[in-house]
Amino acid sequence: MKTNSSKAGLGLFRATGIYVGAILGSGILVLPAIAAREAGPASLLAWALLLVFCTPVAFSFAEMSRQQPDAGGIAHFVTRAYGRRASAVAGYLFYFAIPFGAPATAVIGGNYIAHALGGGRGTALVAAALLLAAAFAGNAVGIRMSSGIQFVLMVLLVGLLALAVALAAPFARAEHFEPFAPHGYWAVGGVASLLFFCFAGWEAVTHLAGEFRDPERDLKRATWLTLVVVGVVYLGVAAASVAVLGPALPGSDVPIALLLEKGLGGLAAPLTAVAAAVLTFGPINTFVAGASRLGASLASDGVLPRAFARGAGPGQVPRASLGLLAGMTFLSFGAAAAGLGSMQFQIAAASACFTAVTAFGLLAGIRLLPARTPAWFGVIVAAGVMLAVLLFSGSALAVPLGLAVAAVWVGRPAGWRILPSGRPETSTTAVQLDAVPLAAAPSAAPPPARR
Repeated sequence: MKTNSSKAGLGLFRATGIYVGAILGSGILVLPAIAAREAGPASLLAWALLLVFCTPVAFSFAEMSRQQPDAGGIAHFVTRAYGRRASAVAGYLFYFAIPFGAPATAVIGGNYIAHALGGGRGTALVAAALLLAAAFAGNAVGIRMSSGIQFVLMVLLVGLLALAVALAAPFARAEHFEPFAPHGYWAVGGVASLLFFCFAGWEAVTHLAGEFRDPERDLKRATWLTLVVVGVVYLGVAAASVAVLGPALPGSDVPIALLLEKGLGGLAAPLTAVAAAVLTFGPINTFVAGASRLGASLASDGVLPRAFARGAGPGQVPRASLGLLAGMTFLSFGAAAAGLGSMQFQIAAASACFTAVTAFGLLAGIRLLPARTPAWFGVIVAAGVMLAVLLFSGSALAVPLGLAVAAVWVGRPAGWRILPSGRPETSTTAVQLDAVPLAAAPSAAPPPARR
């Protein structure tokens, strides 16, 4: 049944702003150069292949969210498919990845801003702290206001990147595509694994489906619009970087700045700083929004302290969960700033967690989506690829494994027991919270019968 389109909530364009903000991240500032260094101009094939690969991922999550929008997002899908123990694991992987990933993303943006402004490490850390504070403050006043801000920023960002490509286009040279694959076509596969994290983020939006004014209508539309915007921006920037910068691209840390300098000269530095700020703020804002709602949902299920359960309903602000997330994130940021932790490991740990969460969601889709449909076959392929990517996480794989163990251990006192069928069941008193407005609680009902 369709929801009443006149009720308050996210419309199509605000929803698209949230989607684009989740996908279009700071990686585009540096990854065109890294990809060109690893695979030469053939790296463009990796960008194109990932765009194709992400299409079934995006629509699988959109279809599951459309069927039953819930603040639990992927954790909710996993509950429906495999039960509450698996759901708690998926929820922990997403929620506790934010304190690893958000500071690392902010510092990437801060470094780029500092370079553009001619500052040093201190400037980068201040910029990163301000970006983190802005994302948490925006979510504290509510998703509708933060989504409006993000929509405006998304329009400005896409316009700026389009300007960079347009100004640099006259400087493109065909000879910059030769040799096309200096390291062989096998290198394209390695680059695709690296570039995947530029396309991650679809899992973050699943937690916000309940905030849509009309999820039945707008989820797929927003997904299509996001794929078009992200595809045009990524392929346009990557192709322009190769065609214009040529042999200078692999050694550059700031390819977007170099593209802008071709047409704007000295004006390129402040514009690059703006681009870095927007590209960093967007994904942090969206992931924090999704994770804070997920935290409230997890608390309602008894796998986080119940004090964090308030504010999970559509249109509400889960301030307790948001506050916990902010505290952990700034603690992690402070440790990295003080040299007590490796930013590289933070990035790797967050990436491993998000890869595992995405794989969890796709595996749930195999049971929840109608069998033998294009979406069902697509999700099988996508799940297999995600599991393969996860195996390349190295030592960072210890983080999602540790969180999985913690989720199962913490969930045991919540009253779970295993039925003879093998499906977990939760006692009513262990999960239900009286007088607390919550989003629809994840149901452990069996998956729909396959056609």
